[in-house]
Amino acid sequence: METIDILKIILPALIVLLTAYLLIDKLLRNEEKRRNFELRKENSSTLTPIRLRAYERLILLLERTTPATLIVTIAKPEMTNRELHTQLLSSIRQEFSHNLSQQIYVSDDIWNHIRGAQESLLRLVNTCASQCNPANSASELAERIIQVYNASDQTPTELAINLLKKEVRLFF
Repeated sequence: METIDILKIILPALIVLLTAYLLIDKLLRNEEKRRNFELRKENSSTLTPIRLRAYERLILLLERTTPATLIVTIAKPEMTNRELHTQLLSSIRQEFSHNLSQQIYVSDDIWNHIRGAQESLLRLVNTCASQCNPANSASELAERIIQVYNASDQTPTELAINLLKKEVRLFF
């Protein structure tokens, strides 16, 4: 008879213990979810302006490295094709390296398109430079680069800019 009496006491105690455990566990999980939500909310209010500045900087990078903008900025009347070629490559690489850290704020897809735009631009400059006499006036290379660039329907730079704009719109 003693085992039945012990079971009458232990069984309800186990049920109460199990119920208390489940309730406390659920309470703790809800509290953790609430804290995570609050943390994300706080981080979002801090991170959003930083991310928007990163998108702005990347748009500026892409706009500054369009051939027309680069050539207007770099080309001088006394330059040769070789000098312009060297300056263009240097400027493209420098602009890109100044903005490398912005990749942490954008998606991998966007960053790959930005890198692709830079690589495409470097190829364009090198290809056009190989078709020009290095000693001739820089205007020859400048014209060729702009003509080839403008001949394409959608340049890698335009594609990257459009994707950046599309990703920014997802925030709002």
